Amino acid sequence: MSTTITQPLSLEEFLKLPETKPASEYINGEIIQKPIPKGRHSRLQGKLCAAINYVAEEKKIAYAFPELRCTFGERSIVPDVAVFQWKRISLTSNDEVLDNFELSPDWTIEILSPEQKPNKVIGNILHCLKYGSRLGWFLDPDDLSILVFLPEQQQLLLQGKDPLPVLPEIELALTAEQVFGWLKMGS
Repeated sequence: MSTTITQPLSLEEFLKLPETKPASEYINGEIIQKPIPKGRHSRLQGKLCAAINYVAEEKKIAYAFPELRCTFGERSIVPDVAVFQWKRISLTSNDEVLDNFELSPDWTIEILSPEQKPNKVIGNILHCLKYGSRLGWFLDPDDLSILVFLPEQQQLLLQGKDPLPVLPEIELALTAEQVFGWLKMGS
């Protein structure tokens, strides 16, 4: 169940609050707690991160972060998967990743949970595109579809054997059928 706190709070004040579990997001002056991920959501999130990182991490092309707080454009959101080009990931002097990401991901992936409102989730994808993201995926496990968002282009609703667009620098070929096939763990 999403919880909305309606007392006025600035983004700066929100960022000083302790993190919640599950994460809370700051959207249009409101704090909205994300629902606790359930089985299908967690499975898809884990498999997507693994598949992307398998082809992109070793070559230092990109990295897929699960549940990473991204703060930009007066919002602080936590995409289910945030993919950043390697060159955009800020590192410490010891070559460790910084904790705070104050930029939009190159590719944002959201997986709809039953308790979420689709337009709120899609709103976060559109916000990412407005601030520089190059690709957004909205996965709906109930109807086995992926709504794809590309800057200044018509959205694509992909299902079955439809090939899914990925960032051009990431060599990964997936279809909607393959992605949702990851939900099957029997046999």
